Amino acid sequence: MPKPNPFLVFSVAVAALPALPVSAQENSDEEPRRTRIALGPQITPSYPGSDDISYRPLFDLSRARGDEEFEFEAPDEGFGFPLLRGERFSAGPSLGFEGKRSSSDVGGALPDVDISVELGGFVQYQLSDSIRLRAEGRQAVSGHDGFIGHLGADYVWREGDQQLFSIGPRVTVTDSNYQDAYFGVRPEDAAASALTAYDADGGLQAVGVTAGYIHQFTPRWGIYSYAKYDRLVGDPADSPLVERFGSRNQMSGGIALTYTFGRNIS
Repeated sequence: MPKPNPFLVFSVAVAALPALPVSAQENSDEEPRRTRIALGPQITPSYPGSDDISYRPLFDLSRARGDEEFEFEAPDEGFGFPLLRGERFSAGPSLGFEGKRSSSDVGGALPDVDISVELGGFVQYQLSDSIRLRAEGRQAVSGHDGFIGHLGADYVWREGDQQLFSIGPRVTVTDSNYQDAYFGVRPEDAAASALTAYDADGGLQAVGVTAGYIHQFTPRWGIYSYAKYDRLVGDPADSPLVERFGSRNQMSGGIALTYTFGRNIS
């Protein structure tokens, strides 16, 4: 049976979001802005499919006007902002990064995968006050040179800006360039690596869940935290690289201190 094309999967998912009239984002300049910055540590897989973890900085920036609540953002979103906005629909650019995988991480006989910069966009729809749907798609311009798409839904419970909890499922799709970079073994590298040659065709890569929690201790100080679990499926799950050097279970998480500043904050 032919494997699904990740571009088609992503396009169908985006098209499935309800279509609403979209207008350029409008903001009033009359209300003063508030800014919330989060900074702390996080752990992530060292590279896709790895069973080792890396420590990296966790950073988040949110802005709001006047007494408006800070807009919900899932902790695993790419960097982006809405350029188009309707009553419940928004869309804009998305930026992502993927860390380097060194040859020494997989036995020393396979090529490095350099740091990847991924450019693309997102669309999202607020199904109700507590449920949001989101799709992101990005193409790498370095490193793995592939396409990656994220599909997700979040249930959000909040008490204004005092507390916010979110949780929801995730699906990751990637093309053959991405999967070959991290999960494939070229025939010319198989003998030197003592691995079986393996061609990853692209399609579903992982399914999982992400949860986040924000709590404000004072008007200025609070915490920001998240946990994420992905399970590799499809060709990545069957890769000899994952079997020997990695894990199908991909976990990450982090915690950060937040500071809010601006006018009218006591």
